[in-house]
Amino acid sequence: MAENHMNKKEALEKLKSIVDQIDIGTICSFNSYSDYPHGVPMSRQEVDEEGNIWYICSAESETFKNISQDPRVSVFYADPKSYTFLSINGRASLSRDQERIDRYWNKMMEGWFEKGKDDPNIRLLRVSPEEAHYWDSNSNVIVNIFQMLKAAVTGNTEDIGEEGDLKL
Repeated sequence: MAENHMNKKEALEKLKSIVDQIDIGTICSFNSYSDYPHGVPMSRQEVDEEGNIWYICSAESETFKNISQDPRVSVFYADPKSYTFLSINGRASLSRDQERIDRYWNKMMEGWFEKGKDDPNIRLLRVSPEEAHYWDSNSNVIVNIFQMLKAAVTGNTEDIGEEGDLKL
């Protein structure tokens, strides 16, 4: 796989395109009573112009409690059908910005927050990526398998796709 060298703007665009394409990421937070991270799937609300990824969570959740004690998070996005993957490490912060909550609110949220968008347990979770790594083939599984077999025979890995660190 060819490593792709990008400037900061290109790296932010790549991050945004993968997160927007996949939508659901597994957010892993850390707590003091386990050696292992706590992971939950969450749908992103937005990737802002600075590369921060925004989610809505509950103040009653394990994720909220963990981040309140330790802001370190890892987020993993995976789309096996297109062979696109993204791994992010960064810092999370929590807020109760009603304007942003109003902007992100949709019918799906009502299933999680029975009192609506004014529910006192709604929190915004902002992940600020510090490092990220991606794998992206821009193809489907059958083409990827063929390209990998071809690479194994010829030694040429240029057609497999790209991977690299995103300098954010």
